Amino acid sequence: MADLADDLSATLGARVSKAETDRVTYARDLWLRHHIDVRGGDIALHKPAAIVWPRTTEEVAAIVARCAEEGTPLVPFGAGSGVCGGILPDSRALVLDLKKMSAVRALRRDVPSVDVEAGALGIRFEEDLQAQGFTLRHFPSSILCSTVGGWVAARSAGQCSGYYGKIEDMVVSLECVVGRGEIVKLQRRVAGPDLTPLLIGSEGVLGVVTAAELRLHASPTTRAFTSYVFPSTEAGWEAMREMFQAGLRPAVCRLYDAFDSFIARRGSVRGQRRGAARVPASSLAKSTKDAALRLLLRAPSVMNRLVDAVGDRALGGAMMVLVLEGDAERHAEDLARIRHVAARFEGRDLGEAPARRWYEHRYSVSYRLAPVFMAGAFSDTLEVAAPWSRLGELYREVRRAMGQHVFVMAHLSHAYPDGCSIYFTFAGSAPTREGSLELYDATWRDALEAAVRAGGTISHHHGVGRSKAPRLGTELGLGVEVVRSLMRVFDPAAIFNPGNLLPPIAPRRPAHDRAAPEIARPRFDEVSLLVEANGATTLKALEEL
Repeated sequence: MADLADDLSATLGARVSKAETDRVTYARDLWLRHHIDVRGGDIALHKPAAIVWPRTTEEVAAIVARCAEEGTPLVPFGAGSGVCGGILPDSRALVLDLKKMSAVRALRRDVPSVDVEAGALGIRFEEDLQAQGFTLRHFPSSILCSTVGGWVAARSAGQCSGYYGKIEDMVVSLECVVGRGEIVKLQRRVAGPDLTPLLIGSEGVLGVVTAAELRLHASPTTRAFTSYVFPSTEAGWEAMREMFQAGLRPAVCRLYDAFDSFIARRGSVRGQRRGAARVPASSLAKSTKDAALRLLLRAPSVMNRLVDAVGDRALGGAMMVLVLEGDAERHAEDLARIRHVAARFEGRDLGEAPARRWYEHRYSVSYRLAPVFMAGAFSDTLEVAAPWSRLGELYREVRRAMGQHVFVMAHLSHAYPDGCSIYFTFAGSAPTREGSLELYDATWRDALEAAVRAGGTISHHHGVGRSKAPRLGTELGLGVEVVRSLMRVFDPAAIFNPGNLLPPIAPRRPAHDRAAPEIARPRFDEVSLLVEANGATTLKALEEL
């Protein structure tokens, strides 16, 4: 690896680094499990051998070709904001940071669409589009610290997905580097095989996304806000279901369970009473508060049962915030229809204020977890999804599974006519670092098992990474082997982000120990993958499924 890094350094100049500070910086993403290690003093357990910053797709292709020749692991890197352990290099790996590839190559006003390189930082990209009168309307909470390539790789969802869809709904085509350095362009197709969805959500295991053509919208000139409170979380999600199945498409529709709504209301009241000035807490007061938090979180079952015993109504009900965009002339009609649906489920109109307050602070949630870690506890989020018919069971089963380990609250967002995502926020504490890791792992294990058992999916928009990979096989079954077959086609040298996304391969049992004879797997004989490679050729195979 030292020779490869030196050769690349000679070719690319200062855009290759083996400096210790860079190796520490690129050793992980924002997987919350890492935070427990960092708090314990292990700042970087998985430092890569080197980091490289290419500027063109051709440079990416040359780097991939060299890594394939030498068997060097290659880890694509956007902005490092992933929370599932998608970045975890080993000491042989080369990290490929794409942020120097951030140009808008073309803005097609008549379509409208934009061809943008993968390293474009989300917030700057959106601001530049709005200066031209357009918008992508893709607003993940991480937009301040995530890239276009990261959105594609993780199958990202933004806060306005109710109207505009997720990132896979916005992709027209992808430029990628695969295999042994081939540059390919995957175009969305209306007939025949469409390979674009294979790369969307592949989390760097099939290739490197270097650019994307994305659909655009005209910047909205108006938006409408409204909010409701429902007597129970279930009543709220039934109202949400009916809205979307009736054809309503609010850009934002978020339902907070009763406890989460209770906390939100108290927070806004305290903020109003404080005013602009805030008196800092003394060290003793903060220490006492942190100790109290840790003590409470070590009895999560008691806290969860207390919330259940108090009940949704006593906590003030479940709050829904809605934001409408698009056709301004339809806002009045849609608001009336929303009001009618909400009334059927005993929803009480709260007016615009809660929704406007959410909109003004919509990115703040990403920065609320750090104080919990500073207090010696931990906090994380889990997003799952299910059809409406399974949503209640998903909510109850996952909350019950997590509740024996940690304190849990939830909100529902990213709704569709056929189902919805549930976003659980949880916090826990243990006396030791080892105890915290065991508690954290047990929480995730039981929650993901409960999600699959309830008929849900283990991830909606954060990706899989390494945190969910052990349970992916339970959900996908044969689908895991399908992905492995694709990896053999797209990545024959097995260099792309090894260890990510898929569960480890279980050792085969001896033939005499098998419960039943192995069934011969079907083969695909020279199936062509219809892609443009350097403007011409095709990738062949899928030799083995």
